[in-house]
Amino acid sequence: MLVRDVMTSNVITIPSDTPVLEAERMLEFHKFERLPVVDKGKLVGLVTKDTLLRASPSSATSLSRGELQYLLSKLTVKDIMKKKVVTVSPDITIEQATAIAQQHKVGCVPVLEGDRVVGILTTNDIFYKIVNPLLGISESGKRILVHGAGEPEQTQKVMEAVRKSGIKVKTFCSLQSPGTEKNDFILHLDAEDISQLTSQLKEMGLSVDVREHTP
Repeated sequence: MLVRDVMTSNVITIPSDTPVLEAERMLEFHKFERLPVVDKGKLVGLVTKDTLLRASPSSATSLSRGELQYLLSKLTVKDIMKKKVVTVSPDITIEQATAIAQQHKVGCVPVLEGDRVVGILTTNDIFYKIVNPLLGISESGKRILVHGAGEPEQTQKVMEAVRKSGIKVKTFCSLQSPGTEKNDFILHLDAEDISQLTSQLKEMGLSVDVREHTP
């Protein structure tokens, strides 16, 4: 899966001469956490809700409300924005983009084609479009974890049992079991009653847990 398959397109951007107060209103109105800053079609920075909060005067200031409003009206995004922005191409994989974001400890990366902003990839995009479907969050069905069955031979046995049961598989994956060198096999099944299947797997000598979740 590539970044372009997951990123948010039609990104709202602002120019660097945008007053800070206007940027705050835009973030609040759209319920965004950050806005790319673009001048003449080129990305020049990134402004976030945290950046704007840090730019706000302290409540301990001796300035009057009118003076504060005047100072804030003169402050622009250019004065506070983050200028060194980590970006990615839309044609790299999600795995690569996630590794880049984690390496730089950022929660989002603007997506560029040349100098043009074509999208933005955030942790929410990754959770809602990849992690949630993989874990079956907000979806019907049941998830089972077959301990130590993440190797090909055991996985094949589990899948054969599922095939014979007639139950549809929504997703499956293999993850390392905590504290061991073995991999567990996790399946999200499109059924509410999987008792017969789990009983059969246990009769095969496999250790099975049913992972409940609220759709």
